[in-house]
Amino acid sequence: MDRRPNFVYPALLDSGGNTKMARTTSIQATISSLTEAFARQLASVVEQAAAARIQSAILEGLGSGRGPGRPRKDGIVGLGLPVARKKAPKQLCPVPGCKNAAAPVFGMVCAKHKDVPKAKIKKYREDRRAAKAKKAA
Repeated sequence: MDRRPNFVYPALLDSGGNTKMARTTSIQATISSLTEAFARQLASVVEQAAAARIQSAILEGLGSGRGPGRPRKDGIVGLGLPVARKKAPKQLCPVPGCKNAAAPVFGMVCAKHKDVPKAKIKKYREDRRAAKAKKAA
């Protein structure tokens, strides 16, 4: 009774029943060359993707890659650096001679003059605007 295995992998049987390693080296060479080619292509694709991401980040940082919508009103638009917002001047009470700060809680008058009628306040504001225009001219 013959005790040889029915299937021999990767060796081949010759006509005499002996095993030989005829094609295994060529198969291994083919596999290694395919693997190397795949690795080169993969590295090339990854390199191109990284270059594209770097380029888009640089363009976005310089401000030329602006997206949709209204452009920002920064002081240094090219570099995208934020500029400190100028604080609005303190609004004073419109009553003549009053130097207290106005508050929105009281209708933009000070706490002392919150009970003054709105018509008088309106007249005070108009008088102040007229005096300011007269002084500027």
